[in-house]
Amino acid sequence: MSILSKLNALLATVGGFLQSPFLLVVRLYWGWQFFLTGRGKLLHLDRTVNFFASLNIPAPKLNAVLASCTECTGGILLLLGLFSRFVSPALIAVMCVAYATADSEALHSIFSNPDKFLGADPFLFLFAALIVFVFGPGKISLDALILRGKKE
Repeated sequence: MSILSKLNALLATVGGFLQSPFLLVVRLYWGWQFFLTGRGKLLHLDRTVNFFASLNIPAPKLNAVLASCTECTGGILLLLGLFSRFVSPALIAVMCVAYATADSEALHSIFSNPDKFLGADPFLFLFAALIVFVFGPGKISLDALILRGKKE
């Protein structure tokens, strides 16, 4: 086995060991951020409804409540690592709508000005939800506890 192969195997082992703690940190931080954002929208629902109306979102009150509740509930579920693969697509959808409406200029500049796209408010929320969807909640989660011993 070459030195490069041994180094690669070592790095893969270390990376595998760090996967669950990394996913825990992502879930805790971004779950809390989703919760706070959703709660803020609910606490100032009139302001949120007016903002949604200014973006020409249909049924602004209904959509404001749905988006806020999705962020609030989804954030709590991410924090707990509970139903993570079910809630992350809902959060991804909310962030995609946020890009398409509130940050459409950033969305349209994804290739011409990537910094604008990456700097938009929804980006890190979207990225965190994608990480959880793709890699799961990790071994330090309620999902792992519930599914322990069951085959996926």
